[in-house]
Amino acid sequence: MTRRAYRSDLDDETYLFILPYFLLRPEDAAQRIYPIREVLNSLFWIARTGSPWEYLPHDFPPYKIVHQQALRWFEHGCFENLVHDLRMMDRAAVGRDAVPSVAIIDSRTLQSTPESGHRSGYDGAKKRNGSKVHAAVDTLGHVIALLVTSADEQDREQVYDLCHQIQTVTGDCVDVVLADGGYTGEQAEIDAALLDIELVVVKRPAGASGFVLLPKRWIVERNFAWAARFRRLGRDLERLPSTLLGFHWLAFAILSLQKLVA
Repeated sequence: MTRRAYRSDLDDETYLFILPYFLLRPEDAAQRIYPIREVLNSLFWIARTGSPWEYLPHDFPPYKIVHQQALRWFEHGCFENLVHDLRMMDRAAVGRDAVPSVAIIDSRTLQSTPESGHRSGYDGAKKRNGSKVHAAVDTLGHVIALLVTSADEQDREQVYDLCHQIQTVTGDCVDVVLADGGYTGEQAEIDAALLDIELVVVKRPAGASGFVLLPKRWIVERNFAWAARFRRLGRDLERLPSTLLGFHWLAFAILSLQKLVA
């Protein structure tokens, strides 16, 4: 696949808006050889197409430059910070409080690959080896927190870490977290309560069969479906969990920008 076959380049207005988030050094720093805009376009292309780094088309900067810069941005939380600010802007634009009071949590299991196999676990429910990406979103679908674990770890065991991230990001403003039956249990309720959060498990109606649309639960599932459109996130292709998280924040940053300019 060539660059022209799948364009994801930033337009001028969007680039100027997000540039301050990625200036770890001055834009005209002496050691900078390739423009930030071209490196970002390269990284977006990788995320969209799922291409290995080495297959980056030659009209982009060298893949080693893009890879090294991407790891720096992931390490410094550049895409994460962008997502948080875009969430507050969008909430304010639709008349909501900038900081949410309700969050929704769930997890998604990604099939492991030889690159990620060292940390994979077996998810008995999904019947696959891989990693779990745990997410918390607000009621509008904006991502608040992300966490990566082995797929054999139970969802309920991640409640404290997820809630801690939620309260850190929102300044302890979230009062209620909605979850599915996988988070049932006294310990999960205690872990949430330690952070002043009420964990509410939204269960399927008794006797129901087949697909049932549960109130608010579909919102976080929709986010996972959106993330799956980025081929880099179709499977766990990353050696480091921090890189897997970074690509998720990147994907949600792109989705938030598209929503903002729509």
